[in-house]
Amino acid sequence: MSRLDPRSPLVLDTKLVGRRPGSMHELEREAGAPSDLGTDVIAVEEGAPLLLDLRMESVVEGVLVTGSVRGTATGACVRCLDPVTETVDGTFQELFVHADRHVRHDEVGDEDADEERLVEDGLIDLDPVVRDTVVPALPFQPVCRPDCPGLCSVCGQPLADDPEHQHDEIDPRWAALSALAEPPETTEKRT
Repeated sequence: MSRLDPRSPLVLDTKLVGRRPGSMHELEREAGAPSDLGTDVIAVEEGAPLLLDLRMESVVEGVLVTGSVRGTATGACVRCLDPVTETVDGTFQELFVHADRHVRHDEVGDEDADEERLVEDGLIDLDPVVRDTVVPALPFQPVCRPDCPGLCSVCGQPLADDPEHQHDEIDPRWAALSALAEPPETTEKRT
């Protein structure tokens, strides 16, 4: 396990609230987005600004962090492949448990002990919380506009540029019948 870097904007120092239940500290931060924050179709670019509005509260078990994260995701329209920009705005509330409390939960067989987020050496890592907030907030299939007609399935031309665009195609199941509509070819017999 690697140690957390206290200089990282996604790492919070619990000294701001101490261990006395009831103490609270509010702060705002701007952090560069971590890598791979999104999906293959749309994501927040690595290093793009994320605005964090946070409240840390000391509770008996650890530190309760409540906050919001805002940023901008970019990607491609799934219909026409034009660039898409989406504003991401999500909220979260997460309890980070002190190590001694985590050990106690583990000893008494608490089923949720394996899923607890921990205060590590007095520091809190917000990276996984930000991921859990931002990624589900992204559209599953982003579109440039709700009525985007997409691309022509035959030639790939954007249908928004030419709404009347079409191809004269014959269903392959009926193609053999089109031969009956054509005049028969005359062939000369040579003897």
